[in-house]
Amino acid sequence: MPDLREVDGFFFDLDGTIMLGDRLLPAAAETFSVLREKGKSILFLSNTTTRTRSDCQARLQAFGLEAHVHEVVTAAYAAAVYFTELHDPVVYPVGEPALMRELDELGVRRTEDPLRATHVLVGMDMHFDYGRLHQAMKAVRSGAALIAANPDPYCPVDGDVIPDTWAMVKAIEAASCAETQVVIGKPSDYYARKALEWSSLPAKRCLMVGDRLDTDILLGLGSGMRTALVLTGVTTRSELAASPIRPDYVWDSLGGLLEALRSDF
Repeated sequence: MPDLREVDGFFFDLDGTIMLGDRLLPAAAETFSVLREKGKSILFLSNTTTRTRSDCQARLQAFGLEAHVHEVVTAAYAAAVYFTELHDPVVYPVGEPALMRELDELGVRRTEDPLRATHVLVGMDMHFDYGRLHQAMKAVRSGAALIAANPDPYCPVDGDVIPDTWAMVKAIEAASCAETQVVIGKPSDYYARKALEWSSLPAKRCLMVGDRLDTDILLGLGSGMRTALVLTGVTTRSELAASPIRPDYVWDSLGGLLEALRSDF
């Protein structure tokens, strides 16, 4: 297994890894305290589209964790950055207010007129209904490119799971008879490339820690990072055993990382 002494950048998923709902998960506070003491680079990599980077920072700080806005990457923020790299996009957004705020913060033009849109951006939308489906479908059928902010079919919450972005994306695909052209969030190459760019570190010096094989671990494996799965969120041991996706480390919680940090350094 990789030597943690060779890791300079520690990348963490949020929900299911650090916290679950309003509950801080075991050993999280102690783990980040040790990493800060050792001067390690930290990024919080989330697929959320229902919270802005500032919202995520405030949430982490409410748990007593040190966090800075520049250390937070969300699928909503990455999507906004993606559109700044295109020529004059006009976005029809499907999602919660946080998604709109990230687009507005970076000056991305958005519209409520589906016939003016060059792109339809879809995030989790807790108010998704027939009318919104109809408008998004109309935009795509009129030539707008369908962009998924993340590929998450569901999201873990304390004691439950709830529908996430991919459920809305699939409805729009079915109604418009079109396919998604770009997926922004984990485990996409775009998201990994941006995270590494903002960390200023090579992939081989970074460790991706998360609770999902199909997003967190695939992101790390696909970009050359080391990977660690924690079993505090979505993935169970039986699902891990049946999966071809093999992380470098498997820990019951962040306590496994804490123990490794104390023994390896």
